[in-house]
Parts: sequence; structure tokens; C-alpha cells
Amino acid sequence: MVMDAQGNRASFASDEAARAFDHMVEGFLKYRLDTPLRLKAVLQLDAEAPLPQMMKAGFAMLAYKAAHVPAARAALDQARKLGGNGREKMHLAALDAWAEGGQDRAIAIWERIIAEHPRDILAFRFHHFAAFWMGKAPAMLSAVEGIMPHWEGDVPGYGSVLACRAFANEEAGNLLIAEHAGREAIRRDPADLWAAHAVAHVLEMQGRRAEGIAWITGLTPHFAGGNNLMHHIFWHQAMFHLERREHAQVLHLYDTAFRNLESPVTQMQPDLYIDCQNAASMLFRLERQGVDVGARWDELAEKAEARIGDCLSAFTLPHWMMALCATSRFEAAERMLVAMREYAAGGVGENARVVREAALPCCEALLLRAKGEPAAAVAIMRPALGGMHELGGSHAQQDVLEQLFLDCAMAAGLAADSDLLLERVTGRWPTPPERRAGYAQAARVSRG
Repeated sequence: MVMDAQGNRASFASDEAARAFDHMVEGFLKYRLDTPLRLKAVLQLDAEAPLPQMMKAGFAMLAYKAAHVPAARAALDQARKLGGNGREKMHLAALDAWAEGGQDRAIAIWERIIAEHPRDILAFRFHHFAAFWMGKAPAMLSAVEGIMPHWEGDVPGYGSVLACRAFANEEAGNLLIAEHAGREAIRRDPADLWAAHAVAHVLEMQGRRAEGIAWITGLTPHFAGGNNLMHHIFWHQAMFHLERREHAQVLHLYDTAFRNLESPVTQMQPDLYIDCQNAASMLFRLERQGVDVGARWDELAEKAEARIGDCLSAFTLPHWMMALCATSRFEAAERMLVAMREYAAGGVGENARVVREAALPCCEALLLRAKGEPAAAVAIMRPALGGMHELGGSHAQQDVLEQLFLDCAMAAGLAADSDLLLERVTGRWPTPPERRAGYAQAARVSRG
């Protein structure tokens, strides 16, 4: 009987193949750039094992790109022919559901797997990812706290569980638990990008900007070999500088760290959803602060236009729209809205509803704002505010949409809507709006 590193029975032809799979899983958990090569090595050792084929599908789906879904389905069809044990067949069912657009069904299956196999680190990590991007922070928290009693510090992957515990608790508002778990994960492995990221979130929520900059710069030497999550961590560093009004440093980090177009990591996936979210949301924030961002929008707008009709990542859609509007590509923006409406009307699964109820109003508001109709933008976005969390993304990432609404309300002279938004963010963030760059002016007007 072959076992994985966490003690789960696995269908591999040899211990050598199982250890190679463990090495690949470690790369996946730690966001290593060479993880696809590690998977290739597993397949060379054992092409008949079902789990590596499933991971091919999982990696395709993780890109949140419609063009990759056929490859995911082909890998799942191959895995189906290879059989597997009961746990592995549940993995197949979860990934099948995801590829078919049934994210909630996939999340439910992963929850069933970890209830029966609490050390199934793959099911747990896929659940953590999918729940996050479906705006299900309580599900993230419940999953990690549920498995914690079954893990000890010497079990491979324990640091990654701690990192997920840190992030889930941060999103749930349990900042003390989050920081403690994240720092412990970093003590165990300073190269744990997800743990570094989770602590950065805590520091941002609490307005600890000097600490945040020091935290990231101190860990940066350990990031070599990481994948695009490095970019997102550098985006957080830029966010700390933005709050300190250090705009030149923000632009420097944009060009050299989180949107360096010459970086081999960027060139591997030039339109990766989270990289483009990082870039668009930062440019949007900078322009709200009166900063000239030059021609940086242009390459994002090119990518946005090429991805019209791809609605797999609901949260990315407003960021694509930001780029189209910033470059006055209004015809393309209208085509994007048409494609979103068609997807929302005919799509299957939960994502179609989220696009209809949350992404579409935000995108319509962005276009109305760009055309000089801020009051109309407020009217179309207001009903969506309560459900925007379903777009996915963290509090820090979602905040750009809160700023969009506030910007339109202020431009339209709608004081009640400005106050409504300020009350929303005051209730959500420990740092008062007066101390936050995107809200300080509105707070002064409101309370002046």
C-alpha cells in the first residue's frame, strides 16, 4: 500500500512516484514556479496514476481562463479511465464539478473529503482557494479550524495549514489568531509565500504600514523561485507605500516588482488574472489620488479586450473594465457588457449568478463613470453593494470597488451615498477612514 506524505492511501505504482507527487504537492502549497515541472516528473514515473492527471486539470482550472477548460476536461477524462480509490474518485468528482461551472458543488465535495480524510492537504487547499474566490470566508474558516486537531507540527504540510489558518482568520476578522498563525508558519519556513501574504493582510487591516513594509522587505530574500504570488505580495508592499502617499515608490514597485513586463514570471502568464487585478486596481487607486500613471493602462487594456467573453473570474471583470475605460475603449467596453449579459443569462453554475448580480453592476458603473454619469453609476451599483463579497477577493482587494462607489457618489454630490459607503468601511476595517488614503477626503467632507 503506497501512502502520501500525509498518510493517505494513494494509487501509485511505486514509492518513488508517490514521493515525486509529494514533492509536487509541496511546490503547489508553497507557490513554487517549478511546480508544473514537478508534475511532469511525476507523470514520467507513473503515467497510470489518477491523481497526477487530476492535478493537470486542477492547474488548468486554477488559471481562471476559459481557454484552459478544455485541457482540464481532457485531463479529467484521462483520470477517469485510470480508476483510483474512493478518496481519489471524490477528487475527480470535485474537479468535474468545477470544470462544469459548479463551484459550490466542488466546494461541498472537498468538504466531504476533508471530513473523512482531514489530512488530505490537496482537498483542503483546493477548498481554501475556491471558497476564497467565491467570497465564502466562513467556509474557509470552518474548514481550517475543523482539520487543525488532526495535524501536528511534524506532518508535512503543517506550515501550509497554518498559513491558511492565518488567512482565513484574517478574512473573518480574527486578527490576533491570524497574525500568530502566520508568523509561526514563517518561523518554520521564511519562504512560505501564503503565510507572508496573510500577515501582510493583518498589518494592512490595522494600518501598520511601517511594519508592513519591513515585513515584506525582510522576507523578500526568501522569495526566489516563487511564482506570481510574489507579485501580489509586492502589491501589498505598494499598498503600504500608497497609504503613506509615497507615490514614486508605488510606481517603482509597479514597474520593477508586481507588473514588471520583462520578468520571466510575468512572461510565462502575461494575462494571469491576479497579476492584472493587482495592476489595474493600483492604477485606479493612484489616479484617484491625482497621480499621473502614464501609458501603463495600455497593455492591460489590450489584454482586457482579448479576454472579452471570458467570465470565469468574476472579480477580474471590473478590473478589465477599468483598463478599457481608462483608455477610452468604450466600444470594447460595450462589447464586454454584452458578453457578460449573455454569459449571465445562459451560463450554468453559481458564477453566472455572481456575474449578473455583482460583476455586471460594477462594470456598468465603471463605464457610466467614464462617460461622466456618476449619479447613474451610483444608482446601478447601489443594489449590488451587499453582495459584492461574492465576487471573491480579500477585504484589501474588494476595497477598490468600495472606492469606485464612493468616487461616483462624491462626484454626483450624493452625500447620503457617500456617508453610506463610509459607514460600510468603518464597520469593516479597524483603521478609521480618516487614516486611509482612499477615504480621508470623503471623511473630512462628511464630518466637516
